[in-house]
Amino acid sequence: MDAKVEELYRLIAGAKYCVALSGAGVSTLSGIRDFRGKNGLYKDMDAEKIFDVDYFFKDPSFYYSHARNFIYDLEAKQPSIVHTVLGELEKRNLLRALITQNIDLLHTKGGSRRVIEIHGSPQAHYCPRCQSSQAAEDAILAGTVKERGFMTFDEAAAVVQRGELPRCAGCGGTLKPAITFFGESLPVQALRAAEKESKEADLMLVLGTSLTVFPAAELPQLTLRGGGGLVIINDMETPMDRYAVLRFSDLGMVFTGLQSLL
Repeated sequence: MDAKVEELYRLIAGAKYCVALSGAGVSTLSGIRDFRGKNGLYKDMDAEKIFDVDYFFKDPSFYYSHARNFIYDLEAKQPSIVHTVLGELEKRNLLRALITQNIDLLHTKGGSRRVIEIHGSPQAHYCPRCQSSQAAEDAILAGTVKERGFMTFDEAAAVVQRGELPRCAGCGGTLKPAITFFGESLPVQALRAAEKESKEADLMLVLGTSLTVFPAAELPQLTLRGGGGLVIINDMETPMDRYAVLRFSDLGMVFTGLQSLL
């Protein structure tokens, strides 16, 4: 057992209020490529165009055709050891909240219940003509997506996998996932919740994120300002590395070690 991993476990177990911030690197162990990593999507895929809100309204089929296997084939993607160990840490009251930049729903599949999705979520698909993004966010937070008349992720995925576009039952327009596209504001309630948890944390686990996308990159600073400590696990350097009490590069190794200590 790596002595540093044992030290990390002692930090987590001894923390009064531990939270985690996760980025795309967490899901690479599940076979989902990240954006800015060594083999990121930005290297061979026009990710900015796929998630550009203006282009979506111009041609929504571009998003759905490119996201078909990236987002809507997630039944084939299973939670990694990182997702499941985070779920177990929450179950044992060692992790109070999980803030994620990811839109793959794998933290929920991995057993986490207190998940704050600051880049939105595909849990709900709404009609930009007949419904509002705020109402979709409210439904996601309340767990009432279907009850409030929004198309669920599973329903949308079935449509997209058939090569079709999810349509509004009222006006026939193309539905949009409640994901934050480039050109849109982050979901207000989720961001406020993330800021609150970051300020309260006496320990933040920064997992699989380059800390270059704002405002998510500011959240560890809130923990530091409140007197909390940072543990950073990422395969590339981050701007906050010099402030970390522990620094690792291999998520799989670290979480395999943590699993053996639980």
